Amino acid sequence: MASNSPKYAGLEARQKLGWWHTNRFLLLRRLSQFSIILMFLSGPLWNIWILKGNYSGSLLLDTIPMADPLMVAEVLATGYRPEWTVLIGAFIIVVFYGVVGSKLFCSWVCPMNIVTDVAAWLRRKLGIRQTAKISRSLRFVILAVILIGSAISGTLLWEWINPVAALGRVFVFGLGATLWLVLVIFLFDLLVAEHGWCGHLCPIGATYALIGAKSLIKVKVVDRSRCDNCMDCYNVCPEPQVLRVPLHGKSGDSTVILSKDCITCGRCIDICAENVFAFGTRFQGSIDVKNI
Repeated sequence: MASNSPKYAGLEARQKLGWWHTNRFLLLRRLSQFSIILMFLSGPLWNIWILKGNYSGSLLLDTIPMADPLMVAEVLATGYRPEWTVLIGAFIIVVFYGVVGSKLFCSWVCPMNIVTDVAAWLRRKLGIRQTAKISRSLRFVILAVILIGSAISGTLLWEWINPVAALGRVFVFGLGATLWLVLVIFLFDLLVAEHGWCGHLCPIGATYALIGAKSLIKVKVVDRSRCDNCMDCYNVCPEPQVLRVPLHGKSGDSTVILSKDCITCGRCIDICAENVFAFGTRFQGSIDVKNI
């Protein structure tokens, strides 16, 4: 089968498997993201404080602290000693995402993912194919610069321009001056670089990539022989390079997507009309190509 146009990615799956099957993990991610936003809003709106704080640091049910690992790393880099509750909050987050799934925060929690997904969808529908060539390693360079800069300046450099926190404030407090950051990222992803922010620049994503590099839940290729090279999975995946080895690798290569760049969004599972992909664990998966 010839590859499909990016504009029609998912059409074959919808026709063959139905609308729900083709969008189920996308809808579940949106439910997760908007539910978390609603938890932050429950206090200001109804005085029921489920999550108090913001995406950089919060308190669940006035009991369980949670803290952004990057923010805590910045604090430690400045030489300040954060409160023990902040350290516990960062520890909880690191353990959860380190054990459960690679970059789950990016696809199931982060509100910026909604913005960048819309930009990617528009790129496909409008047929925008040109994209700037940016190294995917740049996000790790930016992460290192932030930590070094925080150590030198004694300030939390990233928190001045953190678009995730800015978007969170928009939902809770309404439109503000920092909304321009969100608009810039949307236009950057739409017009300059495909999946540019999350895939190439975001230091938060880089942090969670390192945290979840050895996490348990992974996407796996169930059966390579089912693939008809329609390219729909490559067209919708925010990190398409992670699909190559599990899907088209050599005999003995793992059929589990083990790359730390995978955001465990499940979109490739949704979009595949041949049911090539499924969620599994990192311990499943090698294949003998000679037997296919």
